Amino acid sequence: MNISVLSRYIKALLCSLLFATGCMAIAEDDLGKSLFLVDESDRVVAVNAETGQFFDFALSAKERIRDRFVANRVAVLVTNQRFAGVGSYPSGWSSLRRKAGENIVSAEAVDYSALIVTSDRILTFNGKTGAWSEKRR
Repeated sequence: MNISVLSRYIKALLCSLLFATGCMAIAEDDLGKSLFLVDESDRVVAVNAETGQFFDFALSAKERIRDRFVANRVAVLVTNQRFAGVGSYPSGWSSLRRKAGENIVSAEAVDYSALIVTSDRILTFNGKTGAWSEKRR
């Protein structure tokens, strides 16, 4: 193989690598904010600006919101009775019951995912599938 052919292969490889990394950067920047929460007296409305959908999360009579974590494409509510999550994909709200005496240690929401660490469990919410996962501590 002569030098000019090898040089062309190297140039082609470098161009394809630059193109691939450029596409990945564009995809990561595509996570603009599309999910918003609106508080009402007896419910929280999740607004998906990308799809134009609205999802109601009704609060029970004695249920109160303790905290909320909102990222670009996922939101999680912590109430005195349950954990509720909603993603930007059209899945609506999904909730889990809190256990008696369960305390929040830490929580965060990033992009499509949320993590809640409690005194008893590690919980994750996937905003793409609308599914909760949990592991006992």
